[in-house]
Amino acid sequence: MSRAREFADLASSADAGGITGKNLIINGAMTVNQRGDKTGMTGDDYQIDRFKFGIGSLGAWSSSQSTTAPDGFGYSLKLDCTTADASPAASDTLYLYTRFEGQNLQQIKKGTASAKSLTLSFWCRCNKTGNIQVNLRDADNTRQVGATVTINSADTWEYKTITFPPDTTGAFTNDNNWSMSVEWWLDSGSDFKGGAVPTAWEAAVNTDRAVAETLALGDNTSNEFYITGVQLEVGEQATPFEHRSYGDELARCQRYYQKSYADGDTGGTVTNNGALWTNIIRDVSNQNYWDVRCYQVMRSSPTVLTYSTTSGISGNYRNVTDSTTNASAVSNTSSSGFSIRPNSGTNQNIGDVIAVHWVADAEL
Repeated sequence: MSRAREFADLASSADAGGITGKNLIINGAMTVNQRGDKTGMTGDDYQIDRFKFGIGSLGAWSSSQSTTAPDGFGYSLKLDCTTADASPAASDTLYLYTRFEGQNLQQIKKGTASAKSLTLSFWCRCNKTGNIQVNLRDADNTRQVGATVTINSADTWEYKTITFPPDTTGAFTNDNNWSMSVEWWLDSGSDFKGGAVPTAWEAAVNTDRAVAETLALGDNTSNEFYITGVQLEVGEQATPFEHRSYGDELARCQRYYQKSYADGDTGGTVTNNGALWTNIIRDVSNQNYWDVRCYQVMRSSPTVLTYSTTSGISGNYRNVTDSTTNASAVSNTSSSGFSIRPNSGTNQNIGDVIAVHWVADAEL
């Protein structure tokens, strides 16, 4: 095959979204929603997997996995204002963000003379026009860079691209901890608007994080914001979005969050579907342990919550044989599994059937 043909085939593959492994964002097409839709949010909270809202006392919000999406995408993340705040306090915040492990960013070569540019692309839609500010935040070295993005037309999907310059100062730590995040600022108080948009990398200061933001998404309960097709890649040019299968994205998301519940059921749902079912095999003078193997090796030893299948109450399991709900505890936790055990010596008769749900969280 000629070199020209190889390049032509490569270009064709790129146009079709065929180059894999380029997108640093996990779940950029908003296909995985393990936690389910949220209502009444007034503080920091995850919704769509790998994306979190930084809501610092600026109104109340609902978030959902919406089927309103641009051509080529099935879902978007929707943020909907349910309690307005047209006059935010100085320290109030409203921004969306996603975080990255340092060991997944080494190809950027940050902090070296060969540092690479990064290009962010995404689709967004809002019922109002105005500016948002989008930042990269370096958590290892307390640095940041940002850009102004303008929403030009209301209720219209718009494709946005930003190329961030390379940073020769401060390498990312090569480990499983938080090294960098992408932020989309949608509203804020004056504490975040006292400086200048950091178009070049700088020492991170809060006063520069939302200088360009004029959207004021929290000023009316009719306001809503959608985003999807989020891609962050090495280089100075946005390329077609890398579509990954649902199974691939779910496995990537489960490194940070996973559950026993069936798809669509959230922590605390009253259901037997997907629960761990087992038996008491020791009497009350001995400890019973019910071992769980994680679906994917997690980023770190997770925080694990257990739930009764019949009450949905956290910190409990269900003894199906005698129809009681009992306290449970978690031990022997690692990134690959953990043990659930009774937290008391009651209701433990050999042969009793128990059922318990669990949620494991190892988010950055």
